[in-house]
Amino acid sequence: MRIRTLLLVLLLTVAPLPAQQTSNRTRAESPGNGNGARMSAPGPSADYRIGPQDVLTISVWKEPEITRTVPVRPDGKISLPLLNDVQAAGLTPMELAESITLGLKKFIADPQVTVIVTEINSRHFYVLGEVSRPGAYPLLPGMTVLQALSGAGGFSQWANLNEIYVLRNEGGQQVRYPFKYKDVLKGKRTEQNIELKPGDTIVVP
Repeated sequence: MRIRTLLLVLLLTVAPLPAQQTSNRTRAESPGNGNGARMSAPGPSADYRIGPQDVLTISVWKEPEITRTVPVRPDGKISLPLLNDVQAAGLTPMELAESITLGLKKFIADPQVTVIVTEINSRHFYVLGEVSRPGAYPLLPGMTVLQALSGAGGFSQWANLNEIYVLRNEGGQQVRYPFKYKDVLKGKRTEQNIELKPGDTIVVP
């Protein structure tokens, strides 16, 4: 009896190990874990316009001395061998690739250029006023006012949720868009839950 009891205890102790190892391996290989989530995140759309402080990877096929990762300077330009300064801000990755290709044809026969936006740093919105974490935030594609406020850490006890508004620069003038938080949350005034644009400022009085 003593031997059988000992064997049973050993089996119960050892048996869960394979399942635990499998679980750990699954978590480690999951694309939603750690760096994998950042690596698998979708890049900008094809019509994305490059802006200052974005980081670009410029690849020229069979030309490793030109291939490199470069930041977009505050003046909207990048620096590349042979071409020196190249305007990047305001262009899509495809348009910039075409511009670089045209410039390189003076030096290289049939250059094949690829431009990838590896870091988006030019698209931000701002949250000011009675929130826990005021400041600048990265603007994700399709982000609305309600989604933006959810990342600001909640409201203070003095926040006037019926007087929130969005400030936007349109044609050199500041335009004010009202946002009644409680109504939108209840499914009312949904037209006020506008999609944000770079440079928008959400004010919570």
